[in-house]
Amino acid sequence: MRPANQHPVGRRGVLKSGLALVLGAVGFPGIAACTAPPGPARVTVAGGEAGGFYLEFATLLAESLQRHGIAQRAEPLTTGGSLDNMKRLIAGEATFAVALLDAAVQQSAVQQAGGQQAVGQAAGAMAAVGKVYENYVHCLVRRDSGIGNYRDLTGRRIGIGEAGSGTSLTANRILEVSGLGGSGRAVTKVNLGLNDGLAALRSKAVDVLFWSGGVPTAAITDVNDGPGLRLLDLSNLVPPLRERFGAFYDRVLIPGSGYPGAGSVWTVGVANLLLCRGDLDADIVRNTVRLLVDHADELVPRSSLGVQFLSPDTLINTADLPLHPAAAEAYRTLHG
Repeated sequence: MRPANQHPVGRRGVLKSGLALVLGAVGFPGIAACTAPPGPARVTVAGGEAGGFYLEFATLLAESLQRHGIAQRAEPLTTGGSLDNMKRLIAGEATFAVALLDAAVQQSAVQQAGGQQAVGQAAGAMAAVGKVYENYVHCLVRRDSGIGNYRDLTGRRIGIGEAGSGTSLTANRILEVSGLGGSGRAVTKVNLGLNDGLAALRSKAVDVLFWSGGVPTAAITDVNDGPGLRLLDLSNLVPPLRERFGAFYDRVLIPGSGYPGAGSVWTVGVANLLLCRGDLDADIVRNTVRLLVDHADELVPRSSLGVQFLSPDTLINTADLPLHPAAAEAYRTLHG
């Protein structure tokens, strides 16, 4: 992962240099060299809301899965976010799902507590295919709101993300460690997704909106070009988040170029994982890993500033959520 004080760099340069170095050293076979039979008739990728990175990434991945013959047909799914995605995955309604690392680890623990076998072995259990990119927690206020930092949120109406989203999990944890919501510091929480939340922020129906996504997020850019937004610095909350909930959280920078006029701001970062079920066919998993490595440039949303996408040395960093056995085998082949 990029050091906390390092600014984002050009995404194409990072992808080309990093991948060329690794692939040139080990000669990892491309998908075109595979002799596997045609892929399954239909593969689905659970993404997120329109205007957000989840759905954009899911769409690019689905197109690439189909383009390279890993699936005969692949489709992205519009969903409520991480928790919704994992629910669909476990139920067999999605082949792959994008989810925040903290939400995925929590869901995995719930499964195991409910009697599931080890992750990657039980039919409905989740396993990781890889860490795909960094997510940035946006704490958004109107530029004319007079709100200068998170300590000013006492008594405010706060959009915490759609029910069933990873944003709602992370936002609640942030509010908990900040002390907001305690005696004399109550806030009003409202479950609003990205698009409804931005509309509520513009109309002053809420004072604050949490959103967890890539930089820049297109829907936020559109609103920032109108009434203007400000991002609040959440970096002081990273240590208590890590202490209370685990080492899923990092101090990351949203650069000023992300949302012109909103300024640069340090915030909370959470990794995004690409997930599958433990019983997904090994050939599909292996070929998807090769896709993530060999064709990473196809999977970076055009609007991205290049912040921590599909880095060869971080794909395997899935923390407490084990890799699918076939993914682990593919990465061993890659790294030797």
